[in-house]
Amino acid sequence: MSSFIVMQGHTYEIDRDLGVIWIPKTDKGGNTPHSWGRMKEVKQGDQVFHYVKGNIVAISIAKEGCIEAGKPSAEHNDDEGNNLGYLVHLSYQELEVPVNVREKFDQIAPLLPIKYSPFQPDSNGNQGYLYPCNEELAIKMLEIISELNVYLVTEEQLEFSIEEVRRTENNMLIPVLAEAESEIKAKIRLGQQRFRKDLFPLWQGKCVLCGLSLPELLRATHSKPWKDCTSQERVDPYNGVLLCCNHQALYENGYITFDGQGRLHISTEICEYDYLNYGIMPETKIKIYQENKMYFKWHRKNIFKR
Repeated sequence: MSSFIVMQGHTYEIDRDLGVIWIPKTDKGGNTPHSWGRMKEVKQGDQVFHYVKGNIVAISIAKEGCIEAGKPSAEHNDDEGNNLGYLVHLSYQELEVPVNVREKFDQIAPLLPIKYSPFQPDSNGNQGYLYPCNEELAIKMLEIISELNVYLVTEEQLEFSIEEVRRTENNMLIPVLAEAESEIKAKIRLGQQRFRKDLFPLWQGKCVLCGLSLPELLRATHSKPWKDCTSQERVDPYNGVLLCCNHQALYENGYITFDGQGRLHISTEICEYDYLNYGIMPETKIKIYQENKMYFKWHRKNIFKR
């Protein structure tokens, strides 16, 4: 299962009633914006979060993959003058309580990718149509939706909230959320297991900085984070280093990085007198592989705090 966020406006209610999402194949200039062409990536069983005017208002599951089709209604993108587009048939589940993105942005923002993010740093939606939603972001969205829309009732509340219990039992959103979350977590777990298994032998089962070899304290650490990776990059063992818990935290939060020669660089946000406490030394050099270099470069550019 893959997840997406679709940015809908005045056509949302029409799309919902028809059970579709649709966008022209090309704009007036004959070009296909990335957020339009991404429709071709949608497959049967994928899930879509529907964003309208600052809120996630529905979640849907694709009944089939993307097809080419004409405009499903006269209201669709008349200004583009293009009647042929990409269409996906969906099973919509509208939320009783929409998710206001601005109100939940402190939870959402850390999981947004650097490239092709559906939301701007100020929490407003980006212009475009269909955006990828990485697994970590999808799980967070499902958790927020559940908090707002699934009613949990304790035994003490039963005699006072029969109507609420009835609403919970009849809430068709519950199995949709449960199945989606379970499938996404399984996908993440399998990917992380494969990544860890393949990473260990590259670094001889030791932390590259301190040499610690106790497996329980070692972390297979991505250089390019999961949220920013393609499916292949997420399981590429060269997209990472083996680090102990301490050095993993420093690396993932950008306090240390490596260059193309394997030299350690330390952020200026760490005082020199703390180097010994953190077990880091300037000019430390580790043995790296050619395939590590592009990932280290990405980490230095996008994660490292200079």
